[in-house]
Amino acid sequence: MNGQELVDTVRDARATELDRLGSDKYLIAATDADLERAPVLRTVAESAASGRETFDRWADEGVGDAASTFETAAERETDHFDRVVESLAALPNDDADAAATIDADDEPLHASLAETDGTVERLAAGFVGRPLVADRTHLQVVNFFVNEADETRADLARDLRSDANERLQEGITLLDATCETDSDWERAERGAVRVIDAAYDEYVGALEAMGVDPKPVC
Repeated sequence: MNGQELVDTVRDARATELDRLGSDKYLIAATDADLERAPVLRTVAESAASGRETFDRWADEGVGDAASTFETAAERETDHFDRVVESLAALPNDDADAAATIDADDEPLHASLAETDGTVERLAAGFVGRPLVADRTHLQVVNFFVNEADETRADLARDLRSDANERLQEGITLLDATCETDSDWERAERGAVRVIDAAYDEYVGALEAMGVDPKPVC
């Protein structure tokens, strides 16, 4: 196996889950049906805060190239967080100290990422599973702001989605350089799938709590 084959395998294995995370029900689940600009932005900020905290910890615990990789990822997430919070604070009548309302623990993937151990598993979780989820969920954020005729915030969401895809390509390269055995690739696959499953379980649980069927209407 190689990095691209891993991504293809994970994407195929969790095609249904990723499709539903990219549906128009995602923001209903993520915001508890509060489909206003501030709650939508807060979900994005929570994701960035979670990524920043997770990659910071992994950088502290890592060694060599892995530590540097995670440190750079944490810096990117910090930039994402700052940009989203600035956009959030600029909303009319919103809290100027928007960062104080953001809790990384509220992000659906936070616990799953925090529990991930081992360099291979962490690379796969942070650079394959998480970007695959972000690609789908950020698309709904883009669509939301397009529908709101808020092109500035739609562009911000596009930038974050583009970064998720860049992170995925980086993950392919990192895993090609790190995985040496079939066992390594198996662990990488489990690490990536586990993150997608965590995001999907949170999505399903949130919708079912509101009495909404997570399956698409055909």
